[in-house]
Amino acid sequence: MRIKVEKRFYITKWQEVCIILASIVLAFSSGALVFHFLGVDPLEAYKMMIDGSLGDFYGVSETVAKTIPLIMCSLAVALSFTMVVWNIGAEGQFVLGALACTAFVRYLYVDNFVVMLACMGISALLAGGLWGAFAGFLKARWNVNEIITTLMMNYIAILLLQYFVYGSWRDPTSLGFPMTPLFPKSARLHQFFSTRVHSGIFFAVIIALILWIVVRKGVWGYEIRVSGQNPKAADYAGIRSTRNVILVMFLSGAIAGLAGMAEMAGLHRRLQPGFAVGYGYTAIIIAWLARLHPLTIIFVSFLFGVLFVGGENLQIAMRLPLSSVQILQGLILFFLLGGEFFRNYRVSFISRKR
Repeated sequence: MRIKVEKRFYITKWQEVCIILASIVLAFSSGALVFHFLGVDPLEAYKMMIDGSLGDFYGVSETVAKTIPLIMCSLAVALSFTMVVWNIGAEGQFVLGALACTAFVRYLYVDNFVVMLACMGISALLAGGLWGAFAGFLKARWNVNEIITTLMMNYIAILLLQYFVYGSWRDPTSLGFPMTPLFPKSARLHQFFSTRVHSGIFFAVIIALILWIVVRKGVWGYEIRVSGQNPKAADYAGIRSTRNVILVMFLSGAIAGLAGMAEMAGLHRRLQPGFAVGYGYTAIIIAWLARLHPLTIIFVSFLFGVLFVGGENLQIAMRLPLSSVQILQGLILFFLLGGEFFRNYRVSFISRKR
């Protein structure tokens, strides 16, 4: 018996779905082993995660509140991944958007709800977009590896956040805690039904629909897909790949920046270090799991919202560390990347007699 590995030239939708489902099942099975070694019954742990995130109205509302930034950050990285430009910097762009809108509230405040939110959104879009476009320019001009630049720029953004909240922006009435003063009412997004679900959810859904139409159905979307898969053919066809790299990175960063603004104005309503909890990194897993499809990202983000809220419930009820849930997220990415092998290659067993 020998193993034969062949390149796939075509894969059916059914096979693709089966590979994704198998990856998820293996990830959660491995997560069960992790819970077992931590001294916790895996079935009870998973049941508690589901009850904590979907068992009542409060749990569902918290899950939706976590889903909003996950959708927007996942759409941001999915846009760049479509062009095979690896934007790993959604976390930093998310933070830059939050910094920009907070700066606008602090220095250019206008007591008008519509004007204020519009200016906060524009400032977040520009901050996140320019942060991403800088890495895109380095990639397009000198072919600098965008994985390295975007990843390193995440640390710069987080350190900038700490510089301001521990320094000149710290609220003098916060008893020494690193946070800015609360945003005025005209700088806040509306929350629904006395929950933490805010109107930023409309940003997420609208952006997903726009990207689905433009990237999946439009001419520009076809251009960036061609540029990513075969840059030489794209240049021969007259598609300006260099310009598209910078533009895609700008738009990707802008979406992540807007997510930071929505998180600030809709949920936290003040800048503080703990607001960035890894949404930009989790977005990479979500984008891959959704196969970069903008509408599928909405549903996958909701599932990861369940994982986030359920993980918080585990920390409280079973006194498990946050790292246990992060291990589960890492296992999902690990098996998802392993599934990519079976998506691209066919493995068959051949007997020696044959």
